[in-house]
Amino acid sequence: MDVTQWILFILLVQVIHFLGTWKLYKIAGRKPWEAAIPIYNAVVLMKIINRPAWWVILLFIPIINLLMFPVIWVETVRSFGRNSLADTWLTILTLGFYIYYVNYALEVSHIKDRSLHPKSSSGEWVSSIVFAVVAATLVHTYFIQPYVIPTGSLERTLRIGDLLFVSKFHYGARAPMTTIAAPMVHDTLPVFGTRSYLKKPQLPYFRLPGFTKVDRNDIVVFSWPADTVRAFFKKEAGVVKPIDKKSNYVKRCVGLPGDSLEIRDGYVYIDGKQLQLSDRAKPQYDYMLYAQDGVSSRLLLELGVSEFNRTYVAQTLSPQQIMALQSSGFAVFGQNNPPVILTDSRGIPAEVIRSLGLSLREITDRERRATLTDEMVAQLRANPQIDSVVKIIEPKGDRDISVFPQNPEYPWNNDNFGPIFIPAKGSTVSLNVDVLPLYKKIIRDYEGNTVGVSGNQVLVNGEAVQQYTFQQDYYWMMGDNRDHSEDSRTWGYVPENHIVGTPIFIWLSFDNFNEGIAHWKPRWDRIFTTVNGEGEPVSYFRYFLMALAAWFLFDFVRKRRKKSSTK
Repeated sequence: MDVTQWILFILLVQVIHFLGTWKLYKIAGRKPWEAAIPIYNAVVLMKIINRPAWWVILLFIPIINLLMFPVIWVETVRSFGRNSLADTWLTILTLGFYIYYVNYALEVSHIKDRSLHPKSSSGEWVSSIVFAVVAATLVHTYFIQPYVIPTGSLERTLRIGDLLFVSKFHYGARAPMTTIAAPMVHDTLPVFGTRSYLKKPQLPYFRLPGFTKVDRNDIVVFSWPADTVRAFFKKEAGVVKPIDKKSNYVKRCVGLPGDSLEIRDGYVYIDGKQLQLSDRAKPQYDYMLYAQDGVSSRLLLELGVSEFNRTYVAQTLSPQQIMALQSSGFAVFGQNNPPVILTDSRGIPAEVIRSLGLSLREITDRERRATLTDEMVAQLRANPQIDSVVKIIEPKGDRDISVFPQNPEYPWNNDNFGPIFIPAKGSTVSLNVDVLPLYKKIIRDYEGNTVGVSGNQVLVNGEAVQQYTFQQDYYWMMGDNRDHSEDSRTWGYVPENHIVGTPIFIWLSFDNFNEGIAHWKPRWDRIFTTVNGEGEPVSYFRYFLMALAAWFLFDFVRKRRKKSSTK
C-alpha cells in the first residue's frame, strides 16, 4: 500500500469507529463529534473506559495494536454494562462490530467508576497473560529478540548452538511492515506449520532512530534477500514473502555503501586495501594437509578442528549393520570390497561400535582436507607430524555458476570475485547491457521498477536510460567460514530495509545442537559472553550466579526480618 492508500484506509477506520460509537460517547457525557477526530477520539475513549491515556500510543504501534484492539473493544462494551462471557466473545468474534449492536439496539448507561479489577481468578489470569504478551511482543519487536545459530557459516566466531540476544535498537528498530501477523513468531505458526501472517495490507518501510549505523566488520542479522522458502530446510515450491517475514540470516558486514569490493585468493579488499578483521573474528578456509605417515584425526581434534571427514574400513558388514549405520546418519560404500564408512569429525561413537559388534580400522590418508582458522594453520605448520598445509584456492577466471551475478560475462568464484561497486543511497551509476546483471535485482526487486532490454538499450519503467540513481543503501555480507557460507557472493547485495539488528550477547551455547536435546552439551566458556568487543570473550556466567545467589540471600533475610517484626 502506498501513502495515499494508507490515508484512505485510516480515514475508513475513523468512519467505522465514529458510526459505531458516537451514541456511546454521548451517553458517557461527551460530544458525538469527538468520536470522529483521529487520535483525539482515542484519548477521549480512554477516559470513557477509565484506562490511562498512554494506551493510545500502543494503538499506533504495528503488531502491538493488533493485541490492543480486542482489549479496547471488550473494555468499551464493559464500560456500558455488557460484562457477560457471551458479550466478551461476541465482541471478539465480530472483530468489534458487536459494539454497533450495543450502540444502536440496546439501552445502556455508562459506568463511570467501573472497577478495573477482575472479578474472578480466571479473569486475573487472563489479564496477566494479556499484559505479558503485550510487553513481550513490544520488547521482541522493537528492542531485543532471541535467536539461535543453526548453521556454521560464522564458525568459529559464532558457533552452531549459540543462543543469542539480538539488539534491534542499535541500528534503530525496523517497524513491522506486515500489519496482520501472529505475535511472538516469525513466518510460521508452531504446531500447525502454516503461514503466520497475511500478506496485505503492508506498511511502508520505516526505521526508528538508532544510536549507531552498520559499520564494517559488524555482525549483522538481516532478512535474507533471496528468501523464497516457507520454512527453513523444507523443499517446496517458492513463495513470495514480505520483507519482514523473510528468513533471518546472520553474517559479517564486509562492504559498506559506496565501497569498491574485491576478493583475491579468498581475502576481501576494500578500495584496493585488504580488509582488516576485528581481533575476535576467526575466519576459516579450506586447506589440504599433507603428512608422510598420514594426517591423524586425533591431532586435528586436539587442535579444535571440527570440519573434516573420517573414513573407516570394516572387515565385513551384515545387511542389518549397514541399515543401522545408515539410519544413524553414516554413509556406507562398497559393501563387499571391503565396506567403507564415511563420517564427520566425531567419527563413530564407541557405544555404536559395541552395540553393532563392529570391527573397524580408521584410514589416515596422507592428504586430508580440513577447514582451519589462521591459528590452527600456524600450529599445524609448526607440528613435525605435518609436512605441509596448503590453502585451497579457486583460480581466478574459473567461473562458478552459483556465484553472483550468475552471468557468463562475469567469470567469478568465491575466492576470486569482483571488483564490484556497493551502491549508496543517492549514488548514480552508468547503466548499459554489460553492467545490468550487477544491478538488475536492485532496480527491479528492491526498488520496485520494471527492467527490460531493447537492442543495446536498457529500459527502466519502459523508458530508455543510461544511468540509474539508487534509492537506498546496500551492504555486502559474508560468513567467516568463507568456503562453507552462502552469502552475498551467491545472492548479492543486502538492502538497508532488510537490516534487522546486531547480536550483542550469547546467553546459552550447546555442542551437538542439531542432534536433539538429549545430545546437547553446554559450552560453559561461551555462556554469558558478549559478541562484540576486543580480546578473547569472557564469560560472565559465574558473576550472574553470584548475583543471583546474593539476591536470594537478601530476599531470605528480608522476609525473616519482616516475619519476626510482625510477631
